[in-house]
Amino acid sequence: MSTENEILAEVEALKARFSDTKALYREVCALLFFRYGITPTTNKLYQYVRKGTMGTPAEALAKFWDELRVKARVEIDHPDLPPEIKTVAAEAIAAIWQQATAAARSDLAAIRLELQADQERSREQEAQAQAAAEQLRGELELARHALQQVQLELEAERLAHAGAQARLQQAQEQLEQGHAQQQRLQEGFSADLAKAREAVDTAQERAAAAERRALLEIEQERQARAKADKASEALRSQLSQAESRERQASLEHTEAFTRLTGQLQAAEAGHQAEQASRVLLEQQVRALHDQLAASRQEATQYRTEAVTVHGLLERLAPPTAPAPAPTKPARKRTAK
Repeated sequence: MSTENEILAEVEALKARFSDTKALYREVCALLFFRYGITPTTNKLYQYVRKGTMGTPAEALAKFWDELRVKARVEIDHPDLPPEIKTVAAEAIAAIWQQATAAARSDLAAIRLELQADQERSREQEAQAQAAAEQLRGELELARHALQQVQLELEAERLAHAGAQARLQQAQEQLEQGHAQQQRLQEGFSADLAKAREAVDTAQERAAAAERRALLEIEQERQARAKADKASEALRSQLSQAESRERQASLEHTEAFTRLTGQLQAAEAGHQAEQASRVLLEQQVRALHDQLAASRQEATQYRTEAVTVHGLLERLAPPTAPAPAPTKPARKRTAK
């Protein structure tokens, strides 16, 4: 149980004991201050008690502090002591009382902590015990379930055993039938074995005859193979001679082809040279033709210019002056 819950329980107990609201508030103040070491306030008192108005806990709290101060005040009445010493002594005793009260509160807090720790340990032990009990219940339930499962398996095993007994009886009957059938099969096998031996003897005789025929055929095949080898050797010789003749003819053809190729290349080279010279001559002829055409064109131009100049001179010359012949300037132009 937490401190808050303990305080609430104590307050409920005080409510049952004190019907007067102010007295109840004073008792709650004493409970909080002396037992739990909590400084009481108006809001906290009203929160715990919840009776009267907000002025009621304030008034009760003021009276509580006044009573506490009166109780805490120490008066030393001695006729021979001066007032200063009385005051100092009273303050010292008050300080001692306060220290004792604080020590008592500290011890009370330590005891309360120990009690709370014991309560926590008790709760933990109780929780562990409950957990162990739950675990035991679970294990018991598992054991019961396992027992039921084993019983079911045992019943199934009994049924299986009964079925196995029935199958064993049936298997024994089938085994006896099998023995009888095996006896019949052995008798039939003996008869079949005798027939098989006779057939094997006959087959061996046939195999011996076939072996003799095979040996004879092998000898004939060997002789034929020897003849074929001789014929093959002769054919190889003929083939070698034919290959030699073929190589000789190929060499001769190659030489002839080489000679013809050289002659053809020489002829092509001469033909190319002739073509080159002919092209060069044609180019020179075309150049001469071009020069001749250019010369003729220049001569024609010169003649035209001479005729034009001669006509101009005739028009510009005086009438008395003899006119030059039109052909002479042209001839001079041509001579030039």
